[in-house]
This record gives sequence, structure tokens and C-alpha cells, in this order.
Amino acid sequence: MTRSSVDQEGAAPHARHAGGPGMGGETEGGRSDHRRDRGHKRRAEPGPPRPKRRILRWSALTLAVVILGTAGAGYLYYEHLNANIQKDKLNLGDSDVPKATPNAAGQTPLNVLLIGSDSRNTAQDLKLGGSKADVGRPPLADVQMLVHVSADRTNMSVVSLPRDTMIPIPRCTDPHTGHKYPALSLAMANESLGRGGPGCTVATWQKLTDIHIDHFMMVDFSGVVDMADAIGGVPVCVKQNVWSHTSDGHGSGLKLKAGTTYVKGQQALQWLRTRYGFEDGTDLGRTHAQHMYMSAMVRQMRKNATLTNPGAMRSLAETATKALKVDEGLGTIAKLYDLSEEFKKVPTKRITMTTLPTVQWSQDHDRLVPAPEDAEQLMSMVRDDTALDGRGAKPKATEAAAKTATDPDGKISVQVRNGTGSDTEAPAPQRASAVAGILQGKGFTQAAADTTPATEAKTTVLYPSADLEGDAQAVAKALGIPLKQVRKSTDVSGVTLLVGADWRTGTAYKAPAQPTKAPSTAAVLNGDKKDACMPVQPGFTW
Repeated sequence: MTRSSVDQEGAAPHARHAGGPGMGGETEGGRSDHRRDRGHKRRAEPGPPRPKRRILRWSALTLAVVILGTAGAGYLYYEHLNANIQKDKLNLGDSDVPKATPNAAGQTPLNVLLIGSDSRNTAQDLKLGGSKADVGRPPLADVQMLVHVSADRTNMSVVSLPRDTMIPIPRCTDPHTGHKYPALSLAMANESLGRGGPGCTVATWQKLTDIHIDHFMMVDFSGVVDMADAIGGVPVCVKQNVWSHTSDGHGSGLKLKAGTTYVKGQQALQWLRTRYGFEDGTDLGRTHAQHMYMSAMVRQMRKNATLTNPGAMRSLAETATKALKVDEGLGTIAKLYDLSEEFKKVPTKRITMTTLPTVQWSQDHDRLVPAPEDAEQLMSMVRDDTALDGRGAKPKATEAAAKTATDPDGKISVQVRNGTGSDTEAPAPQRASAVAGILQGKGFTQAAADTTPATEAKTTVLYPSADLEGDAQAVAKALGIPLKQVRKSTDVSGVTLLVGADWRTGTAYKAPAQPTKAPSTAAVLNGDKKDACMPVQPGFTW
């Protein structure tokens, strides 16, 4: 594995990310830490503006206006603001994931990846935290959230990935230099951004979730200060007095009294960056605090649907557009407005914020890995376009359109891999050989065990190219595997059956029941919950 993406605390070679929240990490005693949050360089010279289009209010923080769809207000200076927006390639990986099949009304889900960079390459970012030693180093994607809007636009699911999570990162190519970064079998989730740009983070998510990403939006956390002021503050709550500060210089500096406070400016940034002081002092607690802030901000901005001060409106628009970097398919005010209109169709009560369930990594307890069953349950619901809040209709068993096999069963070569193991459970012995034997008994005489290491929560059939899709479906149908568990993948060279943790024993595959609600380990927060209040970590009260 490559070098860890974190700066070390003391001399420990595997020090856990202690800083950085919201858009990155915390400033601890003036020292540099890759985990502290930074943002992106602001660009664009002011030019002669001309009013052109009425659009929603903006925020530079992840699930702000554009993301969660606030009401439109004010005339923005269209061409000038277009020039502010930075653009980059959507996907820098070697493969893509097909879009979801349209529903009966011809609608498809919308998936947008939100990225918060900890870059320290501006004077303003350094002033907010960090040191000159951080200037020029590869940025880290310290905030990653997948926003999934249902095909019928009735609900929205938000899934956060803790940055301490160890996941595979695919090979990526830097679009500006042509440099090729090799694939990593396991690395810190936040390393992907430094391997060519946000398009590598998109490719990493697609590999992790098998969900097609339509767009990305990367934001500059230094804009949070201006954004919070422009919207009049965001209400947040703590159960006790909290002070994120230690004697050796750790902490964001956040100091609040128990109860609800409208945080603005740098105090809002401190809230989003606080790790020491919330819950158990881990990155998970910080993620939960970010969800609380974002939910409150959306409600606040939808409540105050307009800005009456044109100067404030212009300042807000300037700040937000300079803070954004988006994919090329989303690089104009008009396209961002159209996207916001889709988000606005979802009521706040149907917005569900979650965190990908994780467990401690056996090789380093300061790191996390996706929880084998709960993480797959959560992501399978997103893939199947099932609402995470349990309020939607009960999911129906849907199948992809069947393809005709190009070869008879006896001539289909099938490699069977044992993917029944996990970080917490050893693989079932000789499982690939056993299932290969089952296939042979059903007429697939060229089925054979493959010793390539694999881990898969749900049994899946993979195929590398469209001409083998029918053959792969034939294998699935013979074993009773739902066709939605058959997918294209460039990680295999032929039809490959990954026997997952859901089929460790027995000769017949039993498809797991479709979940109707996110697992409790996903730390669900409903967008309409107004009484959410952060627990304070012992030792951080005053």
C-alpha cells in the first residue's frame, strides 16, 4: 500500500486523522495536519455584470442551496458568474457504471457526489488553519457525500463516507498531465482526490458502490464563513456546554453554551470542523454534526426564501460560484439552476442523511472498513432507488430485461470465486469449488473454481463486455440469482460468479429480502428533524 495520506502526530507512523471536519481537518496548536480542512483557490476577476436569470440562493458548503434546493431569489450576473465556476473531468477511472434503468414513467435517479477538499493553496485557507508546509501538497477529499434523488423526485438520500475508511481506489489518469496512478487494493478514502482530481473520487465511489455518478460538486470550505454570514446564521444545538480544545493544542476552538445557537462566520466553520468535543471524538461524530448543520441550513434557507438586499445577494452569489468546482456537464449557471430545480422537488421531510456503516479495521483499529452487511444493505437500497426513510412504497421485485445467451450452457466458461469472507469473518472453506460443482450439475460443465481473492456481501455475476451479458444472465437464472445482481465489470476477463457472504452454505441460493429502511448503524437523520442536538464528548465541557 502507498504512504498514508495523513500527517503524523508525534512520530507514530499510523496516527489517526485527528483534525479536519466539515471540509477538512482541525488546526491543532498551529501545527500542520493533512486532516485539517482547506478549500480551493478563488478565481475570476470582477467584470461588468448583466442580469439574466433568476435562480436559487447559493452556499459553498456541501448540501447548500444548489444541493438541497432552496427557493430562488434575486437577479444574478449570469456571464460573470459563469466565469467564476471551475470545471474538471467527471470520471478519471478506467470504467464506468451504466445508468439505472428508467422507471415506467421514463424517469431515472439522479446521483451527485459532493466533495470537500482540504487544499491549503490560498492565503485565506492558511489563515483559517494549517501551515506553509501544507502548500502544494496533493489535496485530500476529507468530505465525501453521495446525494441520490429518486427517479420520481419524491425523496432524497444522502450517504457520507468517513474519511478514515479503507477502500479500494481504481487506476486513475490525471487529465492535465496524463500521469497514470496505479490502482490501490486498499487505501484511505480521502486519498482519491490527490490522484488526478475529483474525477478519481467519482471513479472510486463507482467502484465502491456500483452506482452511476451523474455529476460532482467540489467546494471550498473557506467560503463557509461568508456563506453563514450571508444567510443570517444556522441554528445548531449541543446538549452541554462544549469547548473543542485540549491542553496540547488539539481541537477546532468551538465554544458554545448548551442549547441552540445561531452560528455564523468562523464559528460555523468551527462547528463543521469539530472532532474533539462531539460524541466519542471520532470522525463519525463530526460527520453527524455536519448532517445536523446541513439539515438546519436547508430549513433556514427555505424558510427565508428571499434576500431583500441586492448587495447581499450579489455577495452570496460571488462567494458561492468562486467556491465551486464541478464536472463539465454542470459548468454553467443555467445547468446548476436546472439541477437545483430537481432538488427543490423533494420536501425536507423526505431528505434522509446517513453515514456508510463501518467497523474497525482488524489491521489498524484507528481505521475503518465498510460493515459487510449493513453497508451493502444501505448501498443496495440506493442502487434499487428505495427510500431510506421507510416512508416510500414497499419495493417491488424488478428484473432487468433478459438477454439471450450467445452460447449453450455447456460452452459457457464460468470462473467461480469465493467472496464469502469479510474483515470480521474468514471465507467459507472450499466454497468456490462447491458452487462450481453445483453449476456443473446444472449443465455448465466449464465452471471452475478461481483462487483470485474476493470479498462480496451479496452473490453477484460479473461480465466484462456486452456480448457476454446473456451468458452471465444464464448462469444467474440457473442458480436463482436475481438479474439485478448481474453487472458489467472490467475487473474480470470472462463470466465470473462471486459467491458472497449471503451464500456461505447450501446448494440453493436464496435471494435476501429487499430492505425497506436504512440500517440503524447508518445514523439516520431526517431533514425535517428540528430538535436534533449533539452529545458532547466527556472532558470537553466548560
